[in-house]
Amino acid sequence: MRKLLVLALVGLVAQLIDGALGMAYGLTSSTLLLLVGVAPAAASASVHLAEIGTTLAAGVSHWRFGNVDWRVVARIAFPGAVGAFAGATFLSSISTESAAPWMAGILFTLGAYLLVRFSRPLRTDRRGGRLRGRFLGPLGLVAGFVDATGGGGWGPVATPALLVSGRMEPRKVIGSVDTSEFVVAAAASLGFLIGLGSEGFLLPMVAALLIGGLIAAPIAAWLVRIVPAQLLGAAIGGVIVLTNARALMRSADLAGPARPVVYALLAVGWVAALTLAVRVLLRTRRERAIAATALAASTSTQADTPSAADSSPVPAATTAGVDGCPTAVVAEPLLRSPEHAVDPQPAAAGAPDRR
Repeated sequence: MRKLLVLALVGLVAQLIDGALGMAYGLTSSTLLLLVGVAPAAASASVHLAEIGTTLAAGVSHWRFGNVDWRVVARIAFPGAVGAFAGATFLSSISTESAAPWMAGILFTLGAYLLVRFSRPLRTDRRGGRLRGRFLGPLGLVAGFVDATGGGGWGPVATPALLVSGRMEPRKVIGSVDTSEFVVAAAASLGFLIGLGSEGFLLPMVAALLIGGLIAAPIAAWLVRIVPAQLLGAAIGGVIVLTNARALMRSADLAGPARPVVYALLAVGWVAALTLAVRVLLRTRRERAIAATALAASTSTQADTPSAADSSPVPAATTAGVDGCPTAVVAEPLLRSPEHAVDPQPAAAGAPDRR
C-alpha cells in the first residue's frame, strides 16, 4: 500500500511538472520507476497506459481554453503513433539487460537537453507562415519512437522543435503537443500489449500513476502561473541526469573512486545550469519591468501634453472618436465663409445688428 501511495505521489509530481513545462511526465515517471527496480519495458508500458487518461484530461482542458491547433495535431499525432508503436515493439523485443542502458541513455540525454534549454532564454518571437507536413511528419515519427523506447520524450522532442520554428504561440504549442500525445500513448500501449501481453502492464502502478496525474491536472493549470518554467525546467533536468547516470555507470561497470567524481561533475553542471536559469529569469523580468515603465511614461507624457484644440482660443466641441477617445471638432464660426465672418469693430450703441 505504501508503494502505491508513493507511485500516486510520483504521478502527481510528474503531472505538475508536465503542466508547468508542457513536457516531462513520462521522463519523470519512468525515471522514478526505474529507480525502484521496475523493468524498462514494464515501466514504459505502465507509464504510457496511465498517460492515456492523463493526456485525455489535458487535451480536453487545452481544447476548452482554445490552446489547440487541430491542423498541427492531425499532422503530428499519426506519424507519432507510428513511431510509438515501432518503439514499443522494439523495446519489447530486447532483453531487460539490453533495455536498461538504452532507456537510461535516452533519459540521460533528454535530461541534459532540459538543462541546456532552460539555462538559456526561452524563445517567444513568432514568424509568419504555417508549419508544413514535411516538417511535422518526421518530427512526430522521431518523437514517438523516442517516447516509447525511452519511457518518455514526446514533449521534450516535439515541444522545443515547434517553439524554435517560431510559427506558433507557446500556449498552442503546449496544447497541441499535449493533445496529440493521447494518440501516441494509445499506440505505444497497443505495441506493448502485442509485444509483452497483458502481464506487461503493472495495473496497480498504472492506477496509482493515473490517480495522481488526474488530481494534479487542474493544479498544474494554476501552478504554471506562479512557478517560472525557466527554473523548474533546469531543476527537473538535473534530477533526471543524476538519476539515470547511476544506471549508465552500473551498465558500464564504472566503480571505485570514479563514481563520486562523475557525480560531483554532474552536480557542478546542475548548479551552473540553475545559476544561469536564475540569471536569465531575473534579466527577463528586469527587461519587462523597464519596458512597462517606459510604456507607462510614454502614455503619461501624451496625456499631459496639451493638444492643439486645448491651446486654441476658439472653443471646440468634442465627439466620441476611435475607441471611444474624444476627438476635437472645430467650432462653427471658423467654418463660415469670409463674408459671414464676425465684424471686428464693435457695433455702435443702438445700431442694428448686421449679423
